[in-house]
Amino acid sequence: MSSPDLFVVCKNCQAEVSPYITECPYCGTRLRKRAPRIERPDAPPKPPKRGPRVGGRRSSGPTSASKPKASKPGAGRLGGLRSGEIAGVRGDEHGRPYATIVLVGLSLGLWLTLPFVPLNDLTIRTLGYEVWFYLAASLLNTGIGAQFAASVGIGLFGWLIERRRGPLAVIALFLLCGPAAIAIALAVDSGSLVIGSHGAALGLLCAWVVPVLLARSRGEDTGEADLLGVLVIAAVLLCIPLLSQGSALAGLVGAAIGAIAGLLFATLERSRV
Repeated sequence: MSSPDLFVVCKNCQAEVSPYITECPYCGTRLRKRAPRIERPDAPPKPPKRGPRVGGRRSSGPTSASKPKASKPGAGRLGGLRSGEIAGVRGDEHGRPYATIVLVGLSLGLWLTLPFVPLNDLTIRTLGYEVWFYLAASLLNTGIGAQFAASVGIGLFGWLIERRRGPLAVIALFLLCGPAAIAIALAVDSGSLVIGSHGAALGLLCAWVVPVLLARSRGEDTGEADLLGVLVIAAVLLCIPLLSQGSALAGLVGAAIGAIAGLLFATLERSRV
């Protein structure tokens, strides 16, 4: 092996530069496309490349069939569904429950504005109100105890549902068990005083607990907490209309809608197993 030159001469500025650079450091002239390879004398020789056998004979070089297909940058495959997830609705067990945080924040924030806005102005008595009245009535309660209990229910069971089924499931359940349940209660008993977020809290509770109860009835270990605390929270939420001006019918309708959603979740989980 012949030894490389100690230097080369730039054709532009006639300066002596290293033979292992691509551009002249003095004038910036391009000397070569790429730097020459530095070979070590103690490096072992590389074996010749051989392609696959073609017709009983081995080809001298690699063919297009032997080249591995390059994957597209950034392309990846999602892992399998975790326990309790359904296809198309995926939660994040380690992520933040943003939808639940927004709902609880709206509920508490709107309740803090009650000293400036009379509660009777946000109370619904007929079906002729605008949509935002139904949303406001689904986030408010009369009394700090009722507001605190309903907010805890929405925050706890909204978080449990969101970490398993995603934020869209929480938002859809809140709209169905809150504003929609209030509208159904008004259609059944027009002229009654309808307000309270306990219906949305009961709906989220039932949507979470129904699949757990069905799984335990089949002898499956779900790994969830003791249901005694869930029973206590449900009893407190059911008692809110007795201690405040909330609608008992709206709470029962919200619980029924949540139970139907829980049955749907359980059916979808069983169908994919």
